Amino acid sequence: MNRFAVLCALMASPAFADDGYVESNLLSILYHELGHAIIDLAEVPIFGQEEDAADVASVLLIDMLYDEDAAIEIAYEAAFGFLAEAEATSDGPAYWDVHGPDLQRYYNLVCLFAGAEIEARADVADELGLPSERTQSCEEEFELANDSWGPVFDALAQNAPGKSLEYVGEHNTLTEKLISQEVASLNQDFEMPQRLTVVVESCGEANAFYDPNMVRITICSEFEDWLSKSAP
Repeated sequence: MNRFAVLCALMASPAFADDGYVESNLLSILYHELGHAIIDLAEVPIFGQEEDAADVASVLLIDMLYDEDAAIEIAYEAAFGFLAEAEATSDGPAYWDVHGPDLQRYYNLVCLFAGAEIEARADVADELGLPSERTQSCEEEFELANDSWGPVFDALAQNAPGKSLEYVGEHNTLTEKLISQEVASLNQDFEMPQRLTVVVESCGEANAFYDPNMVRITICSEFEDWLSKSAP
């Protein structure tokens, strides 16, 4: 089953109203960590914060890999995920953190996604509250981001399909099923410079990370429950 067919099946499910937010955010999180992995394995030069670059990679992958309706659905839900993170931070933004403030990440996602098709997605920017002062620069921001990441993705796609991404784990929970399916789909799109393992396991917290020493992406199983409870 290809990526779009998987999303169609999920959207057709009666549970999508509840699970769509969880699934979209898990995909966005996976693409963020994949961005980190690509930066490491493909030796991508980064000028600025790597977390910002990984956020950009996630948005570009959503735009690139999905049919328009599915891409818009994921972008909306991933944006709401940043809002939920912001609301959950009772002490305010952690300005010392390597990640940008969640509200800034929200607006950056909206701007980049809308900028990819600025006329067709003008209503996305409007509905998600992006000020017109920022909307005016979104098309240029997307073009700059795509000029940076586009050649990297193109290089990884040259030898696809491949088997360089490997999912290791069970296939019982929503997270395990979704991540394992997406790893299989990503193998159709990209061939990584070396084998990259993706696992779903308990971490004791809702988190996800890329380990360059183990060349492994970990999606913590606790994220599913956290996202379910934080869904707007």
